[in-house]
Amino acid sequence: MKLVKNENEKNINNEVTDKEAEEAFVKILKWLGEDPTREGLLETPKRVTKAFKEYFKGYKEDPKAVLDKTFGDVEGYSDMVVQKNISVQSHCEHHMAPIIGIAHVAYIPNQRVVGLSKIARVVEVFSKRLQTQERLTVQIANTLMESLDAKGVAVTIDSTHQCMTMRGIKKEQATTVTNFYLGQFKDDLSYQNRYLRFIAK
Repeated sequence: MKLVKNENEKNINNEVTDKEAEEAFVKILKWLGEDPTREGLLETPKRVTKAFKEYFKGYKEDPKAVLDKTFGDVEGYSDMVVQKNISVQSHCEHHMAPIIGIAHVAYIPNQRVVGLSKIARVVEVFSKRLQTQERLTVQIANTLMESLDAKGVAVTIDSTHQCMTMRGIKKEQATTVTNFYLGQFKDDLSYQNRYLRFIAK
């Protein structure tokens, strides 16, 4: 007889259950000096657990699978495709504080293109993990380059890190910009310069 595993039971991989996560958040509330039994906090551990599943859902998603389907009927189009102003909502791995910003992504197709929503989806998958902005930028670029067999990829992220705006040095106006280039964007400055002009508009 096959047993149906309750979502609050440990599976064979020893994953932490929802119940265990909620218990951990109860301890954190106590550590903060709060009373987890007061009315306003009774459901908070469950809500936070649910929110964390959304914040970090990228761990359960495969960015390469997002790019499985491509299209070849493009009348020979071979110039760069640029998608600007993709929202980025991530968390830094050092303080688990939000990273909020935008990403610009470009690729030079090699006979085939991908649906535009898929580019934003790749950004989303990698963003929904604990990150550094530098690694996030590289992961997006490498995945697009490899999965699309592209002739070149460029990725720029411009974001605010709340680990330095709300705590520590507390520089509220500081933003961070990262760039990563592959293929023709790296080898040919004319492509890189055109890309930079496009995203600056």
